[in-house]
Amino acid sequence: MDITTVWEELAWERGGKIIYIILDGVGGLPHPEKGGTELQIAHTPNLDQIAQQSSCGLLEIVGPGITPGSGPGHLSLFGYDPLSWDVGRGILSALGIEFDLQPGDIAARVNFATLDEQGNVSDRRAGRIETDLNRRLCKKINEKVTLDFEGEYFFETVSEHRAVFVLRGKELDGQLEDTDPQATGIPPKDPKPSSEESEATAELVRSFINQVNQVLADENPANSILMRGFDRYVPFPSLNDRFELNGVCIADYPMYRGVSRLVGMEVLPRPGGMKQRFQALESCYGDDYNFYFLHVKHSDSRGEDEDFEAKVKVIEEVDQLMPTVTQLNPDVLVVSADHSTPAIMGRHSWHPVPVMIQAKTARIDDVATFDEYACLRGALGTRPGVHLIGLALAHAQRLRKFGA
Repeated sequence: MDITTVWEELAWERGGKIIYIILDGVGGLPHPEKGGTELQIAHTPNLDQIAQQSSCGLLEIVGPGITPGSGPGHLSLFGYDPLSWDVGRGILSALGIEFDLQPGDIAARVNFATLDEQGNVSDRRAGRIETDLNRRLCKKINEKVTLDFEGEYFFETVSEHRAVFVLRGKELDGQLEDTDPQATGIPPKDPKPSSEESEATAELVRSFINQVNQVLADENPANSILMRGFDRYVPFPSLNDRFELNGVCIADYPMYRGVSRLVGMEVLPRPGGMKQRFQALESCYGDDYNFYFLHVKHSDSRGEDEDFEAKVKVIEEVDQLMPTVTQLNPDVLVVSADHSTPAIMGRHSWHPVPVMIQAKTARIDDVATFDEYACLRGALGTRPGVHLIGLALAHAQRLRKFGA
C-alpha cells in the first residue's frame, strides 16, 4: 500500500476549500548576468507576503534527476504518482480539446514542423504558425489522407503549431516510439513499435506520415509533422472517487485542461488571458467546488524561449493578480509549479520547484521570499511532489485520523 492509497481511505467529504495556483515551469537557475533566478529577480511583494504566512519548501516532482513532462508533473501535484499512473501526451491533448475519446483509442500529440531539402528538421514548431493556418492544414490532411484498416482516424487542431492524431479501431496498441527527434539538423525518427502488438499500429502511423508529407509538400513553413506521446486511452479514477474532491480547472492551454478532465475536474470555458483566469476563479469560488486549480502557462513558455526577462515579467504579472486569490480567504492556498524551466537552459529540468502552503494550521517558517533558494530553508524541506495533495487535504481538515 502506498501513501496515496492511505489518503484515499482517510478522505471524507467534510472540510475546507483548497486553491492551487500553478506557475508552470517557474523554477529556474541563476542567470550569470542578472544575479539570480527569475523568481529572485522578479518584484513579487504579494507572493513574498504569502510566503511569510506559509510553510515553504521544495517539491521533487517525479524523483531525483528525473525531468518531468507537464503531464506527469501535474498528475504528481494532484496525487497520482506518475511512476504508477502513466499517460501519454496525446491522451491529454485530445481530452484538452474536448475530443470524445473512447476507451482503447490511440492518441498522439502532433507538431507541425519544417523539414529542409535534405529531410532534416529545421524547425520543430514550424515558426509557431497561427491557429487559423493550423485549421486549414488539418482540413487539407483530412480531405486527402486515407488509411486502409477497420477503423477511422481523426486529425484535429489544438492551437498554434499543435494538433492531435487519434486512431480508433480493433487490435490497436499505443506502444510506439516518438517521431519527434527533439532536435534540429537531423531527420524525424521512425515510429518504431515497442512490442509485437503495436507493429500494425506503427505501420498505420508510417502510412499517415508519408501521406501527410506529400500533402504538405507545397506548404511553407509547415511542410511536415512530428508525433510524440502515443498512448492508449484508459480512464482514470477521479479526484472525487479518490479524495472526495469536487474540482474545477481554470486554464487556457489544452494540455492542462486535458489532464484536469482526465482526473474528473469540471473544466471552465477558456478564460482567454491571465487577468481573465483570476477573474474566473473569483467568479466560480463558492459552494459548487472544494478544489480549485488555476494554471499559468507563459512562465514555462518564456523559459523554453530562453527569454529570462519575459519570464520575469510573467511572474510579476501573476504577483499583481494574487490579491484576487487571497481576498477569497481559502482554507488552503498552494502556490507551486509542475517542473522547472530555467531560461538559461531553454527546456524543462529536474530541479525541485518551490512550494508554499498557506493555511491556519500551517507552521509558519522564517522564509521571507518566494524563490527556490529561500524555500530550500523552509519547514517543508524537500519532498516528493505527490505529497502535496496529502498536505493540502490535511490542512483543509479533509482527512480522518489514521488508526485507533
